[in-house]
Amino acid sequence: MVEVGAVRVPGGGRPRRWRGSRRGREAMGTLAEGRRIAGCLRGGIAGPAADAASRGLRSLLDADAVGIGGLSGELTWSGRPADLVAAERLAGKVLRTDVRSAGGGVAALPIHARDELAGVLVVVGRVPAAAAREAALWVGEALERALLENSAEVAQQAELRALRAEISPHFVYNSLTTIASFVRSDPERARDLMLDFAEYTRHSLARHGDYTTVAGEFRAIEAYLALARAVLGDRLRVQVRIAPEILPVALPYLVLQPLVENAVRHGVELPGSSGLVQVSGEAAGTECVIAVEDDGPGMDPEYAAAVLAGRGRPGSLGLLNVDRRLRTVFGAGYGLVIETAVGAGTRVLLRLPRFQPGVVAS
Repeated sequence: MVEVGAVRVPGGGRPRRWRGSRRGREAMGTLAEGRRIAGCLRGGIAGPAADAASRGLRSLLDADAVGIGGLSGELTWSGRPADLVAAERLAGKVLRTDVRSAGGGVAALPIHARDELAGVLVVVGRVPAAAAREAALWVGEALERALLENSAEVAQQAELRALRAEISPHFVYNSLTTIASFVRSDPERARDLMLDFAEYTRHSLARHGDYTTVAGEFRAIEAYLALARAVLGDRLRVQVRIAPEILPVALPYLVLQPLVENAVRHGVELPGSSGLVQVSGEAAGTECVIAVEDDGPGMDPEYAAAVLAGRGRPGSLGLLNVDRRLRTVFGAGYGLVIETAVGAGTRVLLRLPRFQPGVVAS
């Protein structure tokens, strides 16, 4: 079999590596350098890799010197202009006027991101004006992509903080009160429940890393259910069946625990009610499927759809955040599916890929 990227020599000779034309090789080099510069700009135009970005731009433009800087006016240079003061004066003029300025073999151009002035690019040497202009546009687009990526990460972290803030004070109070009631009558059980409470709060408030494992999430779920059974007594019945092969699967923090808490809160915890909460998980080819089910009052399917569309009541924030975070991490093909009807209980299905590049438990 001929290796990929090779061609067969006529007459059955040994394959030789295809090297492409000179123009093609130059284009590939330019694209690779552009990708590297974009990576340098992820930290911002004045970030820690700004010097590497300015060196890359100088190489691409074949300029004598290149300077880039943000709105503060401080420039990071690769090479040094013959008249540094004049070059920095042009850069300051651009930042004040948002208009290109040039003179004496130096061109200073505004950099825009999200239609706003974000910084300045200074090019020194015999570089065509069109090339310098395209470089400024390209830097602006790279900054804009970095801003979007950072915004997505901030939003995801905000949603996780919102889930952590949803820990029910009522549940915490009832758990501690129940533990206190066993301190004298059954100190061993009080001790076990206190350890469960510590595990539950540790996992819910964890700050390290972005991902855990199914096993890690279920340790917190078991602690929560132990506390819930102590508080609710015979009103709560639980069945948990998890296939061992999915326990190492990595997933974001707090995507299973809120589903179980939601099942207990809305399916069993209501005054005068009791019920069964079932949690199951199994492998399905390259995916794992986890279901959380209760036999409580259920809900209108239209309202369930509204919850996942962000139009539910404030108490439905947990389901919405879990669904969004799953789709952000694993793609639009994943997320939650809610099966429910009034008087027929609720079943929440969650599918995860068993292996996902970049998703590694801490």
